[in-house]
Amino acid sequence: MPTQPDRINLLGLSPSGLETFFESIGEKRFRATQVLKWLHQQGASSFDEMTNISKSLRQKLSEVADIREPEVVLEKISTDGTRKWVIRMDGGSSIEMVLIPEGSRKTLCVSSQVGCALDCSFCSTGKQGFNRNLSAAEIIGQLRVAIRSFGPFDPKDERRVTNVVFMGMGEPLLNFDNVVAATELMMDDNAYGLSKRRVTISTAGVVPAIDKLAGLSDVSLAVSIHAPNDALRDQLVPVNRRYPLKELIASCNNYLKHLNDKRVITVEYTLMDGINDQPEHATQLLKVLRKMPSKLNLIPFNPFPNSGYKKPSTEAIARFKQIIVNGGIITTVRKTRGDDVDAACGQLVGQVADRTRRSQKYLSVLQLDPSEETLTQAGEG
Repeated sequence: MPTQPDRINLLGLSPSGLETFFESIGEKRFRATQVLKWLHQQGASSFDEMTNISKSLRQKLSEVADIREPEVVLEKISTDGTRKWVIRMDGGSSIEMVLIPEGSRKTLCVSSQVGCALDCSFCSTGKQGFNRNLSAAEIIGQLRVAIRSFGPFDPKDERRVTNVVFMGMGEPLLNFDNVVAATELMMDDNAYGLSKRRVTISTAGVVPAIDKLAGLSDVSLAVSIHAPNDALRDQLVPVNRRYPLKELIASCNNYLKHLNDKRVITVEYTLMDGINDQPEHATQLLKVLRKMPSKLNLIPFNPFPNSGYKKPSTEAIARFKQIIVNGGIITTVRKTRGDDVDAACGQLVGQVADRTRRSQKYLSVLQLDPSEETLTQAGEG
């Protein structure tokens, strides 16, 4: 079915949004539940598949709406089972997403922006610049692609994707409305039915958006800190210059107060050799973590071309972890997964039609050709 510009993509409508849509076309609100199940549990790709809906309504839907999944241009499977996809978006730019298997757990790392509006110094995505936010339909489309990669949709098969983390390309909370709508679908029992503990929004620390999220959603929250003090974090995570650690911690504590269960903030901390991996950094970080209920994920830096950073030694990682553990904070070291297909944390780059000129500046400093595939098409390398 050809796509029409004025047709609405139903994949991105939240349950309440779909009810409003049906009312707008003169139909009953209960149709939303029927269509939700067809779209997100049965994986319907056309309205003709929706056999418990009248032929006349199916015809009406085909005239005003459609079901559009993003275009997969590349799929790679790592030797450890990690799957990476490069997906072409409207406008020609590409994003990447990754599925990480761990026993019965299968975690999908989705992207929320084409590129990233932030510019964390150690992240290859940030060097690509920023093009635009993804729609809720484009976010949900990633989940559908991952589920479908295991075969036809089966509503009884709950183990194809068990967890979703917004840790791919982009800063999720700078795409607030679309990300919240997508998480609502992920957790709805008539759609994907994922537990609120199994859907995680990760942020570099956009404090006003965390405050806005409080009371609106009960999704799990992860915060990328990466430095134990403001001076260092200003260099590594520039958003800290606007929202320093004290404000960020206060915002996280406020978010937790709005949840009706005992949860903690997951803190992400990328370890870089000689930058933030020393014992004094661990001691400082411990003081920060004690100010809010938290658990810590230590992420050994994953190299990318000309980053200027190195992965710490095994000894340095173990030493850092032990200091935190001795301070009473649950700490894990994230295994590097999918690095042979450039799918590890911090390596997702896609192909971005940069609107910020950041990528040109980065390539200019490195004296690289803008068409260099190791930077613009990691999925091809």
